[in-house]
Amino acid sequence: MPKIIPKIIPCLWFAGQAEEAANLYISLFKNSKILSTALYPENAPGQAGTIMTVNFEIEGQEFIALNGGPLFQFNESISFAMTCEDQTELDRLWYGLTANGGEEVQCGWLKDKFGVSWQITPKILEELLSDPDKEKTDRVFQALLHMVKLDIEGLKKAYSGV
Repeated sequence: MPKIIPKIIPCLWFAGQAEEAANLYISLFKNSKILSTALYPENAPGQAGTIMTVNFEIEGQEFIALNGGPLFQFNESISFAMTCEDQTELDRLWYGLTANGGEEVQCGWLKDKFGVSWQITPKILEELLSDPDKEKTDRVFQALLHMVKLDIEGLKKAYSGV
């Protein structure tokens, strides 16, 4: 059966750390792997024989990491949202992505050491915020605003009014 090629693949532009970033991401996220690497050919903008791109996959989503040089930087206008099953998974991803120079932001947002923005949120958050009881959702939202790394028990307590 031929491989289905996705129509949209996010391409992340790195100053030279494409392989390092891809290896970090596949070490943290389950069901992930390196798919391929491509080297810069002779007479290309990059140094011949060095890594130009790393194609990798996280949970079925394909990405391209490009060693494009220092011309462009990541910013918060684009982020990757990761939904976690429980606090253990949330904590593991949070600490793995903020390690070695990453930055905690607010409300479940962080930047990894490469400057890529992530939203690390628990699966239950959508349920808590979509309840028809406005008082419950307001309490959850207010609790969320005061958190950096999200705390599932804290969100549940806010929902319950405790």
